Parts: sequence; structure tokens; C-alpha cells
Amino acid sequence: MRRSPRSRRPSGNTRTKRLLAIGATLAVFGGVVAVTQISSAGDRRPHKQTRPVAAECVAPSPGATAPAARGATTTRTFQNGRWVTNHWGDGQQTIEECQETRSGGGAATGSLAVACPDVVSRLPQVPDRARAEVDRNLALLQTQITEADQRLAAEGNKGQGFINNAILGPLASKRRATLDRITIAIDRFGPRPRGLADLARCQARPVNNNNGGNPDNGNPNNGGGNNNGGNNGGNNGGNPNNGLDVLANNCNNSRLQPHDGFQNGNRCISTAFGEVGAAANNPSLLITEFPQQINRNQGFAIRVSTRNLVRDRFLPAGQGGYYLESSLLNGEGLTRGHFHTACRMLNNTNEAPAPEPVPAFFVATEDGGGGRQPDSVVIQIPGLPESGTAQCAVWAGDGSHRIPMSERANQTPAFDAVRIQVN
Repeated sequence: MRRSPRSRRPSGNTRTKRLLAIGATLAVFGGVVAVTQISSAGDRRPHKQTRPVAAECVAPSPGATAPAARGATTTRTFQNGRWVTNHWGDGQQTIEECQETRSGGGAATGSLAVACPDVVSRLPQVPDRARAEVDRNLALLQTQITEADQRLAAEGNKGQGFINNAILGPLASKRRATLDRITIAIDRFGPRPRGLADLARCQARPVNNNNGGNPDNGNPNNGGGNNNGGNNGGNNGGNPNNGLDVLANNCNNSRLQPHDGFQNGNRCISTAFGEVGAAANNPSLLITEFPQQINRNQGFAIRVSTRNLVRDRFLPAGQGGYYLESSLLNGEGLTRGHFHTACRMLNNTNEAPAPEPVPAFFVATEDGGGGRQPDSVVIQIPGLPESGTAQCAVWAGDGSHRIPMSERANQTPAFDAVRIQVN
């Protein structure tokens, strides 16, 4: 039994309860590990332009860092035997990460991080009278992981014996005591949670295994800049544009400056749409578990199921990977990409909200999983700061963040949204 979520039921009333809590996310509770390694790929620009670099390292925009991982822009949890990577702010960097990148530093290949079992998804419904104490101890679990992870980064080269005895052993003892306090707090007012003590032991896992063996990572042929400048609509049997009145299909005559891979509007994008799969292979997505009500600043979980989405491509938008790469299929004809999760507060449920405000929560998720058969990822959200109606949404993205294309126009895209009441 999971904390506060309910299973999705196909009723009309359910649909009105749904919100925009974008899938995958990560945060303050359970086994979140702060890491500064960010996925990347080739970044060749249109017309062989060099990607511009900011003149100085600047602080990321609001919502671009994890709320409980000391300013990290990338966090990880260990789910279903693999790392689930969450990119806060779609790949923006902190000042420290930017400086490390410029100096050639950053996370070393083969580096380790502390991987702990997820706690939030194993909790039952938490009674209101136990909520404050449970939340304090969940936050303490994260602090313990962060401290152990920092020591692992500093002393992990001393060998597995040292890691087990000096880092993982003490961490397990601290976690066990904290999990016992959570069990007792819930047991006072509700059903006693079972098996939390089994979540005490953690492991040291390599952090660079999400895209291992991915032949396209770093391949400049997969970068942006596929320019259709010479293709004026194609030629289908001598019938340009299929006989339709096409206004434009390239940027040759645009009055706007070329898009450079950064998140700026009033630009023209020359990157080719890329590859689209057959209808039966097109991605789909569903939020399968979510809470109907939460309190302000109360952490909660959303479970997201995807089908036909291989979650192994992410070009950091905050580093110039936005709309840069054409859509790509793997050998089975499935879309390669990731998915996004976001929550925003609705001031008025009778009219469309303004599009430009930064959401209360946003993260992009990749984990190297996904495929033809549906599977799921749990997104842990640290809480929403305002009372009211929250809209939480999840949508798939290809390598450079566009919702994946479909074979037909009447196919529902890979996105879902729910509404959650915040008290």
C-alpha cells in the first residue's frame, strides 16, 4: 500500500480530478542521490556553428535545482535495479557545475554514488497526526544519504572494504533507527507499516550506467543542424507539397534569427523533425497512481507508466540542447527520449492559465529503461508550497524535448495530467 496515492480508474469523475504533475521527478525523500554528472550528446550546430557559451557562469533559473540536494541540478534514485536520473531545470547548471565543466572537471567516469531503497513508495496512508514527524524523518533520511554520498566521493578510492565498513555500515545503522521512528509514528495513529527495516541497507553503485553501450551518445551525427533548407516540401511523384498551400517548411525565408539550441523564442528552428515510428510503436504514457489531496509542503509520489518510449536520450536544454536533435528510433522502431513531470497551481479552473510562469515543480527523467512493454517509474515530489488546485502533468520528450511524433494525426500524444487538491 502506498502513501496517499490512488489507482487510476477510467471514470468521468476521475478525469476532472486530474492534475499536471509531471512524471518523474525526485527530491527530498527516500533514496535520492545528488550527482553533478549530466547526460549529453553531440552538439553540432546548423551550418557548423559553434554553440555559444555564456560569458560567465550564472545561477540557474527558479526551479532548476533540486529542493533538498544542496543545489544539485541532477538527482538520482535507484528503482527497479537501475538509476533513475532527474534533470532539474532540463539540464541547467549551477555556478559550481559550470565552472567544473569549463575547467574540464565534473563527475569522473565510473564514479560511485550511494543507492538506497525508496521509502516513500513503501509507506501506507500516513495519518494526519503523524505527518509532521514522518516528514521530519524522511528529510533526515535524505540528509544521511547526502552525507554518505559526499564521503563516498571523497574516499571511495580506498576500496570496497572501506566503503562497506566506514560508509555503508554506519549509514545502514542511521537509516534503521530513522525507519524505526517512522514505523512508530505511523503505528500510533494507524496501521503499522511492515518491512521498513528491510530498506536500511544501501549500496555503492556506478552512476554512469544509464546510457552504457549507447552507440549514439556523443555521436555528432545525432546532433542538431539537420537543415531542410534545400527541401522545399519534397517531391511526391512530381507533386510538390502534395498539392497543399504550404507556407514554409524551412527557415530560408524566415525573418527570425536561427535557433541556437538554447531556450529562446522568436527564433526559427532548422532541425529536421526526424524519424517517426509506425502507429503501434508510437509512445504512450499514463499517470497510474497519485494522491487526491495533500497538505502544503507535504511530499508525495506519482507513478508514471510509459509504453514504446526508450528513456535513454536527454540533451540538456539548459546547456543548449533544446530542439537541437532530430527524433530518433532504436532498432525496434521505438522512440528514444525521456519524460517530463511538472506541477503548477491553477488560479482559476474556468479558463486557460498563462503559459509563461515557472511551475511549482518540474523535472526531466531518464533511466535507460522503457521499451515495447509498459513499465513504470515513481516520481517523488517534495511538496507544493501553496494551497489550492494543482495541475500535475507528465509528457514524453524525444532527445531534445519535443513531444514524440505519431504516425497519424488522430493518435493521442504521450501525455497525461491530473488535478490534486492542496490544503
